[in-house]
Amino acid sequence: METQHLPVYAIVFICGALAYYLLQKIMDLLKGSERRGKPTTMDPAIIQQMVDNYRNNHLEAINKLIGIKDAHSVSFGLKTLKKFVGDIEFYAKKVDPRITDGALGVRFYYAAYPKENEWSGFENEIGKDYAQRHTLIMIPTLKKKASNGSYLDYDFNPLDRSTFPLKERSKEQPVTLMAMSSDTSGGQTREVMAQNHGQTIPPADSAIESY
Repeated sequence: METQHLPVYAIVFICGALAYYLLQKIMDLLKGSERRGKPTTMDPAIIQQMVDNYRNNHLEAINKLIGIKDAHSVSFGLKTLKKFVGDIEFYAKKVDPRITDGALGVRFYYAAYPKENEWSGFENEIGKDYAQRHTLIMIPTLKKKASNGSYLDYDFNPLDRSTFPLKERSKEQPVTLMAMSSDTSGGQTREVMAQNHGQTIPPADSAIESY
C-alpha cells in the first residue's frame, strides 16, 4: 500500500521544494529593494536661504550685466537621470570590470546656451527661448589615486578607452574633456558621453517651484 502512495509523496515533495524556492526568490528581491540607511535630507529653511542668496546676488548680477531674465533652476526626469547613470556604469565596467560604483560619479558644469544669432547647428529640439540662459551639463567622473595619496575625480568618457585615467597624468596633460568637443580622426565623430537640456525656469513657468 505504501508503494502506491510514493508518486503522491514525490509530487508533494516537489511542490513543497518549488514553493520554498519561489519564496526564497521573493525574499531576495525584497531584500534587494530595501534602502540602506536614511535618505539624505536638508532643512527647508536652509534650502530657501541658499536659493534666495543665489537669486538676490548672482542671478541679479547676471540679469543686469547681460540684460536677460536668466534661468534659476534646471530639472531632469528621473528616467533620464537613471539611464545616464546606468550608461556610465555599464560602459565603464565594459572597459574595466574592476571599476566599482564608488569610483564613479557625475560632475555638473555650469553652462549657457548660445545667443539666438549663434543658434545655427545647435540641437533642433531646443527652442531659441533658451538662448543665453543658464543650464547644466553632466559629465562622468572616475576616481583615481594621486601621487599625494588623495583620490581625485577625473572627467572621462566611458565610450572612449583612451580617456580613462588608468595612470596618473602629468601636470602638462589636461585632466578634463570638453563636453562639446569631438574627434573626427578617421572620418568618424567621437561622441562624448554627456547629458544636457533639462527643463529650465525660465522659460518654463515658475509656478511649479517650491523655492
